[in-house]
Amino acid sequence: MKSDIEIQRIEKSKIDSVDFNNLPFGSVYSDHMLECDFIDGEWQTPVIKPYAPISLDPAAKIFHYGQSIFEGMKAYKDADDNTMLFRPLENWKRLNKSAERLVIPAVPEDVFMEGLKKLLEVDNKWIPTNEGSSLYIRPFMFASGIGFHASPANAYKFIICTAPSGSYFSGKVKVLIEEKYARAANGGVGFAKAGGNYAAQFYPTQLAIEKGYNQVIWTDDNTHEYIEEAGAMNIFIRINDTLITSPTSDRILDGITRKSVIQIAEDMNIDVEVRKITVSEVIAAAQSGSLKEMFGAGTAAVISPIAGFGYQGSDYDLPELEAPFAGILKKAITDIQTNQAEDPYGWRVIIK
Repeated sequence: MKSDIEIQRIEKSKIDSVDFNNLPFGSVYSDHMLECDFIDGEWQTPVIKPYAPISLDPAAKIFHYGQSIFEGMKAYKDADDNTMLFRPLENWKRLNKSAERLVIPAVPEDVFMEGLKKLLEVDNKWIPTNEGSSLYIRPFMFASGIGFHASPANAYKFIICTAPSGSYFSGKVKVLIEEKYARAANGGVGFAKAGGNYAAQFYPTQLAIEKGYNQVIWTDDNTHEYIEEAGAMNIFIRINDTLITSPTSDRILDGITRKSVIQIAEDMNIDVEVRKITVSEVIAAAQSGSLKEMFGAGTAAVISPIAGFGYQGSDYDLPELEAPFAGILKKAITDIQTNQAEDPYGWRVIIK
C-alpha cells in the first residue's frame, strides 16, 4: 500500500455561495473529496481532489451485484476553532465489518483516519459553527471492477465526501409500526451499512408516508411481534423510568450513537434494559399511560424524539414531558461532541 496522500486543490472555492445560516441536510458539498483505489490486491495512493463526478465502466459490478457499503460521521468546531470528531475509530471498525460481510477488502486504518484528517484540514472552512449544524462525513466504498459474472469484483473505490449540514429532521416525527415488510433477516446483512439495506426500506417507508407518517418502525422478519429499529436509526423506548432498546443481531445495526446513549444513560443512573420488546408490550404501555417516550438514535439526527405512532389502524400519541430523557441524553452527547463538556470516555478526537 502506498500511504502518502496526494493533494490536488481546487482552483476556486464555491464556499462564498453557500448560506451557512440555512443549510439543508446532506445536499451541499464541500470543495474536495478523498479517493483511494484498490487494484490488483493493493491499495493505491490516496488522493484528495476537487469534488466532481466519477467515471465508471457500465460493467462495473456495483451496478450489477450491489457491493456497496458506507458510514456516517460528523465533524464539529468548538469556540476555539478546534476541529473534532466523535468516536471515529468505531466508524472505521464498522466499515470493515460491513466490508467483510460483502467480500470487500478492508480499508487500512491510516487510509481512513489520516485521509479523513487531511481532508478536514484542506476543507476546514467548510465546518459550520452554527448551533445544531455540523460537517456531515460520508465514507463509502463500492465495486469498481468490471464483469457480468456474479462474483466479487477485483477492484474497489473508497471515497470520503463531506457536506455542511443543518438538522436532519424538523418538526414532530410520527411513525408507523410495520406489520408486513422487514428491514432485514437472520443470517442477512442487516448489521452492515450496505446500500441495499436502505434501498429495500424505501418502498414500505413510502407507503407509510402516503398514510401520513414520517418513518417506519421495523419489526422482526419472522413474526413481526418485536420492535427492532426506527427508520434508519436504532430505537429506544421509555416505559415509566426504564429505557429499553433491542439487542444487536444479524438484523440490527450496532449504532455508535446507540452505544453512546446506553453508556451515558447508565452513568446518569437511568435504568437501561437491552432486551427484546414486543409490539404488544408497547401498545399496552401506551394504553396504560406508562409509555413515556420513544426516540430514534443515529449519527444524522443524534436523537430524534417520536411524537406518536400508528399500529393496526390506531394512532397513539406520546406525552409531552418537561424533562424527557431524549433531550437530556442528546444534550449530553452533543456537548461532548462540540467540546462544551468534559469527555470522561475519550470519545472526542481533536484534529490538530
